[in-house]
Amino acid sequence: MVSKSELKPSAPWYRIEVDQSDWAAVPADLLIRLYSQMKLIRRFEEKILDLEKAGLVHGPAHASIGQEAAAAGAVNWLRPEDQINGTHRAHHQVLTKLVNAQTSTDFDLLTQDFTPAMSDAVYRFMAEIMGLAPGYCEGRGGSMHMRDAASGVAGTSAIVGGNIPHAVGYALADHVLHRDGISVAFFGDGASLQGATYESMNIAAAYKLPVIFFVENNLYAVSTRIDDVTAETRISSRGPMLGFTGIECDGMDVVAVHRAMSEAIDIIRQGRGPVVIEAMCYRYFHQSGSKSGSDFGYRSREEEQEWQKRDPLRLAESRLAALGVLDDEGFLTIDERITAVVQQAADRLTETAPGSNQLRIPDRLWPLAQSVDNGILADSAETAGLKYREIEDYAPDQLVKARFVTAAGEALGAAMAADPSIIVLGEDVHRLRGGVSGFTRSALEQYPGRVLAMPIAENGFTGVALGAALRGLRPVVEIMFGDFCLVAADQIGNGIAKARHMFGDGFPVPVIMRVRVSPHTGYGSQHSGDPSALFRLFPGWHVVSPTNAFDYVGLLNTALKSNDPVAIIEHVEFYQRETLVPRDERDYCIPFGKAKVVRQGSACTVLATSVMVPMALKAAEETGIDAEVIDMRSIGQLSVNWPLVLASVAKTNRVVIAEQMASGFSLGRHWIAEIQARAFDDLDHEILHVSGSLSAPVVSAVLNKAALGSAEKLREALEFITQSA
Repeated sequence: MVSKSELKPSAPWYRIEVDQSDWAAVPADLLIRLYSQMKLIRRFEEKILDLEKAGLVHGPAHASIGQEAAAAGAVNWLRPEDQINGTHRAHHQVLTKLVNAQTSTDFDLLTQDFTPAMSDAVYRFMAEIMGLAPGYCEGRGGSMHMRDAASGVAGTSAIVGGNIPHAVGYALADHVLHRDGISVAFFGDGASLQGATYESMNIAAAYKLPVIFFVENNLYAVSTRIDDVTAETRISSRGPMLGFTGIECDGMDVVAVHRAMSEAIDIIRQGRGPVVIEAMCYRYFHQSGSKSGSDFGYRSREEEQEWQKRDPLRLAESRLAALGVLDDEGFLTIDERITAVVQQAADRLTETAPGSNQLRIPDRLWPLAQSVDNGILADSAETAGLKYREIEDYAPDQLVKARFVTAAGEALGAAMAADPSIIVLGEDVHRLRGGVSGFTRSALEQYPGRVLAMPIAENGFTGVALGAALRGLRPVVEIMFGDFCLVAADQIGNGIAKARHMFGDGFPVPVIMRVRVSPHTGYGSQHSGDPSALFRLFPGWHVVSPTNAFDYVGLLNTALKSNDPVAIIEHVEFYQRETLVPRDERDYCIPFGKAKVVRQGSACTVLATSVMVPMALKAAEETGIDAEVIDMRSIGQLSVNWPLVLASVAKTNRVVIAEQMASGFSLGRHWIAEIQARAFDDLDHEILHVSGSLSAPVVSAVLNKAALGSAEKLREALEFITQSA
């Protein structure tokens, strides 16, 4: 007979309730501090909305009015070295963290004014929201992209849910580097339904990382109520379903939040892994600006009024008064001092236009327009002292043959021996004697604790890598097939590529992505792509495509020394090929942005990538055409070696671009435009582009071959372009 038994989650899941007695148990000075932090958030946000109405905030103003208790109750537990991030609505968390980092433990707002450092934090944060040069990110981040490493604000993200993997990465860095930090990802009910959220929570649980997922459930994602889009609206359930503790609390009660945060930190300190806290709260206004949600018709005024009866500041004032902690004079003193600090910040950032009462921003506070592209990549001086070599620098007896994948793996192992911050992340990297390609074999044999298995969750673990890189690690991410980069495209494009520039430069983002491409192996349309052009879209990436073992080792070592993101495109056709490398030397480098002439010639210039380099050499020899073949090597948007390319074009006056992949997702289209703009007068013939077909490679052997650029197509191009010479 069929029987049923109830299954329960393996981790605790509960709600915390507090009453007046719990408030009475909290020291008076802490209650005053928590209340003061909420008051600061309220007055700051009101001023931001005033500035927004005056047209002085360029962009959105996502106010957190109504959610003050969630931020104050949570952030008060954190030290400057503990990390937070948030989403588009993060003013309250970031402001509290910035000011707390400048506040002494014995500070008393009843008897003391804000110190200059505390006031400056308010001023600089307001400046950032207004897009001004004194801001923490020099105005580039604005309201939604905020970072101050010294205060433990590692970087917020305007992509809903995009920040959550980063916090797991911060926690991973603390774990690997044996630090005792706590990391907190703040997000809302909308982000809780993002795939990256689930992926990140799962990774954190698998490695028992010290991270708190703090959900401010204000019920609405813009105008969509949470019960419109999910059957299980209790977001704290996500933790227990993945094997870690879930806590729900009243997000309008600062002591309830404070207690939930205390329990979460205790759980982490006990080694029990991450925690999710769901603080039930309410935003008083619409998604952005000072209108209410009811003005747009997606919620009622009656609902808003019911929540406002539970206003976190009024609740605190009632309880503090009943406990005798503060009286009317104390409340007034706190409000006056905070209001003065906020107003002083606004006064420093505005002026009155002559002949009117209209506020404007002084010209001196704007960033310089010519700085718009500064900081996309690190200054080249960061890698100036590296040991750069080319194979021609070695005598023949100093070179030996080695398989591409063996030499590359040895180089990674040697680098990990020299640098304990290097880790490897990816699918199956910890099994199969070095992953699916054998690349991680040396690393796995020497440092198994730094070769970390990841679930099939490319967007999640790519975001984890970014967070880890922002906190001191050098993650090497393996992507099993090039097409899977599209799964991780949010973190590749919106996260890694933009972090350095949008947060104001001056810090490293050392993420390496090793991307395997195998368009010729019959794996079909979803496993055969080359994402080089995807990375090339974003100038914040270096992109390299080595064609032999020597170049791979040198470019990998440069990547491991670089403070920029680097994508290494690895064609599996090279893996088992043997080429020359230095005997017993795996620490030399090759600079980014340096192409190489692999065949001198005068009839035409062939700009080739990946497997098309050996094909171009073979085609030139077979046709007898005196082609100059350039192995591009560096193919990122800002690292193409244009001086070398243009010198060759000036000599040959003809150009063929040779790629294997589909024409629509190619680099050649960009290069054609660049060459036309830079060297039009040197061209005696249209530029020919050899590439794959419009379609992605498919399984059929005949169609797979037809979909790719080939030696035959390249020979035809060489013959055609030289016929009229």
